[in-house]
Amino acid sequence: MGYRKLGLNTGHRQAMLRNLVTSLFRHKRIQTTQARAKEVKTIADRMVTLAKQGDLAARRQALAYIYDEQVVRSLFNDIVPRYTDRTGGYTRIVKTGQRKGDAASVVILELV
Repeated sequence: MGYRKLGLNTGHRQAMLRNLVTSLFRHKRIQTTQARAKEVKTIADRMVTLAKQGDLAARRQALAYIYDEQVVRSLFNDIVPRYTDRTGGYTRIVKTGQRKGDAASVVILELV
């Protein structure tokens, strides 16, 4: 099937996902809708796997996607060492209920 469009045009969707991934690595957990969290989870897991390589090319690829250079530095130096023995599944989705306005399923996406 590919990816979820989330009711947004391409540029808006990509910018939103980049912002969510950056926020996830900065704050270690974010609250968002379930559909958005599922998309961010795949990207964040890919970023951690990329950072586990640890070389300059991987760092540049991460910098090309994540907006904040400080967050990339934190990803490579602080987050990745926690996952050296783990082969995948670096994020967790915890359901918290439904949003009052539109009954969208709200979840917390956090690093394991």
